[in-house]
Amino acid sequence: MQRHKRRIATALSAVTTSLLLSLSLASTPAHAASHNPIVFVHGLSSDSTSWDDWIADFEADGYSSSELYAISYDWTKSNVTTASTLSTYIKSVLAGTGASKVDLVVHSMGALNSRYYLKNLGGTSYVDDFVSVAGVNHGTSIASLCGWLYTSCKEMQTGSSFLTALNSGDETPGSVSYAAYWSDCDEAINPDTSAELSGATNVDVGCISHTDTNNDYGVYEQVRDFIS
Repeated sequence: MQRHKRRIATALSAVTTSLLLSLSLASTPAHAASHNPIVFVHGLSSDSTSWDDWIADFEADGYSSSELYAISYDWTKSNVTTASTLSTYIKSVLAGTGASKVDLVVHSMGALNSRYYLKNLGGTSYVDDFVSVAGVNHGTSIASLCGWLYTSCKEMQTGSSFLTALNSGDETPGSVSYAAYWSDCDEAINPDTSAELSGATNVDVGCISHTDTNNDYGVYEQVRDFIS
């Protein structure tokens, strides 16, 4: 009889322990998954504040402020110069976060200096995902309006020596995952399809103005899902 009681007590104790453990795990909040830091690169005649909407969206979707970095640079200078600035900036982000790679999300002319960084400055070793939003990847006839004034504009002209060299060979080098989102009524890129990249996931986001592509929530959701 005593042995039977002991068996019942032992069984009840095991069940109680298992139940308490389950309740404890259920009540412990899960740690948020970590992400690659995102580095946002603006375009011509802009600055880091052009990403404010998307940074807020990423934070609302679980990113911390320490995972989101928007660079400002002198957009009048050559994209070669800016690429070097970007290289230094990304190294500082990696050093500060302890991450091994970043995701690059770029807009308009930001695609050119970022791609130069990837192709010529060893950037493919430090970038996991690259997202071009309305990137001037193959130039635009509109750049002739300012090409006489700024080196950066001249480099955006269709057929420029800068673009010819940048697009020679592999447009999407390394093991980086590439995506290019473009609008079919982009007033700043002519033709619209010059925003596409050979070898990338190319997505027509519909009729969105050039300046709205990098704060449009629908485009944001696609970009977020691509880099997640």
